[in-house]
Amino acid sequence: MTDGGSETEHLDLTGLKCPLPALRTRKALRRMPSDAVLVVTCTDPMAGIDIPHLVREEGDTLLAQARDADRMTFTIRRGRTIPEIVAENTRLTPH
Repeated sequence: MTDGGSETEHLDLTGLKCPLPALRTRKALRRMPSDAVLVVTCTDPMAGIDIPHLVREEGDTLLAQARDADRMTFTIRRGRTIPEIVAENTRLTPH
């Protein structure tokens, strides 16, 4: 699915307990291209702490966080990957 020119993926982690929601979110983000959007749905209360922390740690952006009854939804935009940063720095570095 596309979202304004960027790819959107949905990840349903309902029923999984800590640390699985954070670990699976990290794994999904790492295989996504820059600027892609990941929407994560989960029920583990610790995810409300773990996933925002993971997003900051990985250099991604938490676009939205919502709670509806026992479900939490996180909308995350993938940041630039390390190969992209290295390539950009290589182009900017005079030889």
